[in-house]
Amino acid sequence: MMKITLYYVYDPMCSWCYGFKKTFDEVKKELSSDIDIVYVAGGLAPHNDEPMAIAMQEKLESIWTQITLYTGTKFNHEYWRVAKPRRSTYLSCQAVIAARLQHKEEQMISAIQEAYYLKAQNPSNEDTLLSCAKEIGLDTEKFKSDLYSQEVLSLFQDDLNLKSTLRVQGFPSLVLKYKKEAYPINIDYNNKDNILKQITNMSENRYF
Repeated sequence: MMKITLYYVYDPMCSWCYGFKKTFDEVKKELSSDIDIVYVAGGLAPHNDEPMAIAMQEKLESIWTQITLYTGTKFNHEYWRVAKPRRSTYLSCQAVIAARLQHKEEQMISAIQEAYYLKAQNPSNEDTLLSCAKEIGLDTEKFKSDLYSQEVLSLFQDDLNLKSTLRVQGFPSLVLKYKKEAYPINIDYNNKDNILKQITNMSENRYF
């Protein structure tokens, strides 16, 4: 029997992905063993050394507030006072792929989110990512070497290409795929059952 794949398309510095974390963790616990979960690093913002514009900072902080009101997810707003934000998420995407090579992609995503949203640290910076790698028990020398390696850059490009193939418009996104057909799953940030019901209906009753 051919496996069904559930693609989770995300960016480790996407605040809505962080807001979805609790519900998605619940979905994963109840998901059928017949379905493989594949993480796809979608890449919100390319490398950029320029400070983030104040207007963009204010917009993103207001989104944090919106997410808290909608999902109850907590954010440390001190980040906007103590960090030096840049509109740059590609290095954090490379970090989760480097962690993937050590079979700890999910743990790295969580560590980056915790550093960013709760500890007011900037995952656009290498030192924050190295700290995250150490925290989750990665081989930090290998991680540091892999972070900029051709292998990781190639794997990241594969993820970006897959995101395009899946026709994903935003993060987070869930896409269920069997053979050559792909079906988007509507994200419900506060109700795992709505997501599981869609997956069950598609995988067992309607499409496959």
